[in-house]
Formats: sequence, structure tokens, C-alpha cells
Amino acid sequence: MRYVLSAIFAIFLLGACSPEVGSEGWCKSLKEKNVADWSSQEAKDFPRHCIFK
Repeated sequence: MRYVLSAIFAIFLLGACSPEVGSEGWCKSLKEKNVADWSSQEAKDFPRHCIFK
């Protein structure tokens, strides 16, 4: 039973991962996010991956 619960927890944990940097979903989520809440890495990656493809 413990192994089953561990497997289910792992599936939920992995399913909640953020989209890959540069993907369509990642660009969309950053567009919806307040610019003040972006990390410095996100601010650096956004133009490179979402504007200047």
C-alpha cells in the first residue's frame, strides 16, 4: 500500500512541473504573470524565446 501511495504522489508531483522554457505554454504563462514577479532569468529568456524566435 505504501508503494502505491508513493507512486501516486510522484505522479502528482511530476505533473505539476512548469512548462519548458521557450515553449508556447511557458510564453503564455509569463505573458499572464505580472512583470514585477518575473525572475531575472525569466526576464532574460522571455525576449529570446517568445519575441525573437
